[in-house]
Amino acid sequence: MAYTTKAISKGGRAGRSAVEGGALALAMSFPKELGGDGDAHNPEQLFAVGWAACFNQAVLVLGRNHGIDPAAAVVGVAVTLHTENNDFKLSAEISLKVPGADKAAVEALINDAHSICPYSKATKGNIPVTLTVL
Repeated sequence: MAYTTKAISKGGRAGRSAVEGGALALAMSFPKELGGDGDAHNPEQLFAVGWAACFNQAVLVLGRNHGIDPAAAVVGVAVTLHTENNDFKLSAEISLKVPGADKAAVEALINDAHSICPYSKATKGNIPVTLTVL
């Protein structure tokens, strides 16, 4: 199975971005931490939301293999934009919380999910990623 989607952007971080067909269209702005007004979305937020959903799906697929009810799992993704002298880099932290689950099983699950999640694969070796069990 293959799936392709297309997005367009005009105005960069102070413009508007949308998926083809208009089902999702967002105003964009610089975050306050980068001197903007922070009154709209930014690429790091969108990346974090997409990665969290994708990673959560990997947890849902693999959870039972680890003796974990995947429906109880909560995935968090924090994406950080680092800037220095017009050089921009990303880092990420992925957290997994499964109330009542064995910590060792959750640690094995987060590692396995990281190995099959397409976002994790795409960033492997490109940005630092920290995995945390809560």
